[in-house]
Amino acid sequence: MCARSAFVGAVEIGTSKITVLIGEQTEREVIVIGFGECASRGVIKGAVVNYRDAGECVADALKAAEHTANQRIDHVYLAQSGGHLEGFYNEGAVSVRAANNMIEAQDIAKVCDLARDKSLPRGRSIVQEIRRPFRVDGRLVPTSPENLAGQKLEVGYWTVHGDERQIADHIHVVAGFNLEVQELILSSVASGTVVTNTEERRNGVLAIDVGAGTTDFVLYRNGTPHTTGVVAVGGAHFTNDLCIGLRLPREHAEKIKHRCGRAVVDDRNKAEKVWLHGNFAIGDRSFARREIEKITAARARELMEVVRSKLGNAFSPESCQAGVVLTGGASKLPALVTCAANVFGTHARLGEPFPEVHANLRDPGYHTALGILHYGSNPGIEPVSDGRRAGGLRGFWRRLFP
Repeated sequence: MCARSAFVGAVEIGTSKITVLIGEQTEREVIVIGFGECASRGVIKGAVVNYRDAGECVADALKAAEHTANQRIDHVYLAQSGGHLEGFYNEGAVSVRAANNMIEAQDIAKVCDLARDKSLPRGRSIVQEIRRPFRVDGRLVPTSPENLAGQKLEVGYWTVHGDERQIADHIHVVAGFNLEVQELILSSVASGTVVTNTEERRNGVLAIDVGAGTTDFVLYRNGTPHTTGVVAVGGAHFTNDLCIGLRLPREHAEKIKHRCGRAVVDDRNKAEKVWLHGNFAIGDRSFARREIEKITAARARELMEVVRSKLGNAFSPESCQAGVVLTGGASKLPALVTCAANVFGTHARLGEPFPEVHANLRDPGYHTALGILHYGSNPGIEPVSDGRRAGGLRGFWRRLFP
């Protein structure tokens, strides 16, 4: 008899929207079969601040996804973001026990336990432990070191932890619908698997996910995540700056941001004027396009500089040969790629999903949800291989958009 497929969900509780994907998990692959989303309420900067409102939004997105898939979800993988997240690095080292210096499974288990053996401050919970490559006698080993010869085995873990109450709020919102949260996954790592490939991660690449309320980033080295972080600033802050600078209500500032905002001031627009509505009705106003660009450009540069500052010595253009990749709903701000290239001193590009992805979900705002499902459904820290990942998505689009 064939084993029953599992139907797993990827849930992203974001500041601007709730996104749910449903995948059919078989022994060989995960095929996405359902999609649902709902505008967020009760979520600020990635944190649940109103349990009831957030729960209703999650319920709407889950129902829409299950309706599309015509299946009930067995369990979910849940994205984690927010300014409460922090990370630290810890290493472990052991001497190889065997007389012939052949590394055994017990050596690997022991060194991993030592690298993870660091207590957390009170009130903190582990979100994700990311193993960096092993070293045998100082030499990097990209795969398992078992059966290799050496005298000293080392490994390090980048451990991300967060406020246990905020994590619990996210879990309870989902668990309230009788769904088991199988695993917590960093939003940065999830979106990073979608917009970078194996070669880029091996050569070093920085993926920056600019959302509405937060900006998540992950720096890859030697094929695995090296450093991650979250900045509690996103696209909504660009809007707030325009509200203050232009003395506009939020809905009008959002409209101006999408029409005229830029991450780098365009000197060609020095004298150009733009109208708020363009209908010349009472209350319509004109603004200098350059003033709008100066407001959004200042915030964009500050955001990129904060990310670089948080990375510290972990980042250098020389160790990040594949450059910077931007994703997230707010990454569509014109010239943000240029701004990132200027700040980080390397080339930058806007992240693109796999070619097979339908136009309905090619928007950068959906990259995290896609990454959650495929990253979470495959054990270990290594992302799904490019071939297998693309194959699963081809099946997805045949079934969801026939």
